[in-house]
Amino acid sequence: MRKENRASRRHAAAAPGRHPAPARRLQVTEPGELLEFLLAKLAPQGRNSVKSMLAHGQIAVDDRVEKQYNHPLLPGQTVTVSKTRASSAPPLIGLRILYEDDAVIVIHKDAGLLSIATAQETELTAYRQLNAHVRQADPRARVFVLHRLDRETSGVMMFAKSEQVQKSMQDNWKDVVTERTYVALVEGLVKKASGTVSSWLKETSTLKMYSSPVPNDGQHAVTHYKVLRASRSYSLLEIELETGRKNQIRVHMQDIGHPIAGDKKYGAKTKPFSRLGLHARVLAFKHPTTGKPMRFETDIPKPFLSQFKEESR
Repeated sequence: MRKENRASRRHAAAAPGRHPAPARRLQVTEPGELLEFLLAKLAPQGRNSVKSMLAHGQIAVDDRVEKQYNHPLLPGQTVTVSKTRASSAPPLIGLRILYEDDAVIVIHKDAGLLSIATAQETELTAYRQLNAHVRQADPRARVFVLHRLDRETSGVMMFAKSEQVQKSMQDNWKDVVTERTYVALVEGLVKKASGTVSSWLKETSTLKMYSSPVPNDGQHAVTHYKVLRASRSYSLLEIELETGRKNQIRVHMQDIGHPIAGDKKYGAKTKPFSRLGLHARVLAFKHPTTGKPMRFETDIPKPFLSQFKEESR
């Protein structure tokens, strides 16, 4: 029944003598964000109604469909409000967009989703879905990889929206990225309130990373940690990366005798939930074109915290 109604609406819109309602074109006169601009211009329409219009592709900025409510506006731009919904984009699976503009796209990735496929893997990835997303507005658009999160690690990550931005950010990564903070649920009671792990990482033929006992043998990796909560069974750590090597946190937690919960590959003996106990909580960086400080923080996953609630009962 629903399909018939949709079809009849499409036919009615195309029937002779019936024309779709004209789009409204609104001029931007001062800087601000898209949602607040729309709420002011489209009153008395409510916030939920306006967000729905954004989600359904009914809003364009300078004739380009824009779905991000916090998209920055500048004086002289034109916002177009269409009465008809654009064709619906495929739903994003295992990720949600936190921020998007012409230079970068910042997401929250769920545990279980690959960041990007290898040559042997063809399954759904964050990279593939975001390419489809940006091509809704421009068929020639694509995203570019800046960094990765392991499949079973959740949290904040970002992609560039041009090759120039990708190169600029990767070439100056240490200066551009001002904070990368993780939380990790590790096995056992970590007695030292804070500490730093430094080692030289190498990779085996089976693609497993390890700390070399020989100085200067491999890639130098430095990890700082601080205990947030602790019990006999588990400790919750806040972790800051000074370097960003493959599997760095996982190796370093094994090195101090407290492997990440659920991480059998790196020595864990317990699996309290069906994922790795590692979450990229904070990502802060200087915007590649404006230089503006950007910071994105997410909640600590509830399964991490629930391990302490259960033990305290």
